[in-house]
Amino acid sequence: MSRIPVYFMPGLAASPIIFENIKLPEDEFEMYFLEWFVPKSKETLEEYALRMTKEIKHENPVLIGVSFGGILVQEMSKCISTRKTIIISSVKTNKEMPSRMKIAKKTLAYKLIPTSLLANVETLVKYAFGENIISSRLKLYEKYLSVRDKKYLDWAIESVILWSRDQVDEKIIHIHGDADEVFPIQNIKNAIVVKGGTHIMIINKYKWLNENLPKMIY
Repeated sequence: MSRIPVYFMPGLAASPIIFENIKLPEDEFEMYFLEWFVPKSKETLEEYALRMTKEIKHENPVLIGVSFGGILVQEMSKCISTRKTIIISSVKTNKEMPSRMKIAKKTLAYKLIPTSLLANVETLVKYAFGENIISSRLKLYEKYLSVRDKKYLDWAIESVILWSRDQVDEKIIHIHGDADEVFPIQNIKNAIVVKGGTHIMIINKYKWLNENLPKMIY
């Protein structure tokens, strides 16, 4: 029996190392890891998603995306057929965004974010993983954030804030922590809720994911 190809897309600015503890049964699944590349000038999220699908070497794969990676895999699944599309710590439409992101969209406040400062690891960690990161963990999380390019960061933040999808794709499987500080659970509908899961539960709730992902893929 051929194994099921599963492609993983990390969150904003993150490297595939965030998936280091995710283990799927090797006799059933093949795991592949996608990486962010720098967008072209004025490239839309849709155009970027289409380019990312060129990294997919199998028909009908499973796509799993975390946070902004979850937004991207939903756009990718409009371009190719997928067996399943699973998002973790993400949103299915712009209606699930927190109010601060909706305000940033209306006021264009996101354009004031000094992305050059995000090259500072502490600021980038808080932006990607949430405000409540204690300094003793900064070194730990620094290794997960590999993309520091200003052009990418400007594009990524704008792409999240301006994401235009307002209709849910009913085929999407959504896994969300009830303690997610970036996308609060009260805005999220129809998700599989992980008790105690924060925005970084791909890192610290990996045992739950390892146990449950195989069932969701089938």
